[in-house]
Amino acid sequence: MARIKGVDIPDNKRIEIALTYIYGVGRSLSNQILKDANVDINKRAGELTVDELAKIRDEVNKYATEGDLRREVNMNIKTKMEINSYQGTRHKKGLPVRGQRTNRNARTRKGKGKVVDNKKK
Repeated sequence: MARIKGVDIPDNKRIEIALTYIYGVGRSLSNQILKDANVDINKRAGELTVDELAKIRDEVNKYATEGDLRREVNMNIKTKMEINSYQGTRHKKGLPVRGQRTNRNARTRKGKGKVVDNKKK
């Protein structure tokens, strides 16, 4: 297994797909990296030579990925929370941030449903 930016790249997948295991690298960026590094997109990750891996590592290092990107995203969220923007307050409350309705769904953000007791009549 090859390691790029601290992430194990699966050997049995095409390198185009395997690069997407790195946080911040999607299909289009993966294709761009491989094009710039002159590596065949259809090659399996296990078939890559040492110098091809070195070229790919150099290309990936040109972009904000993994720890740097995670840190940047978390800092952006913290900034929104500090300035009390609408999105920041939604982050604080643990509610959906991007305008989704909450009276029916939103279980991913709100968590497990809370049981409300029946009042005696």
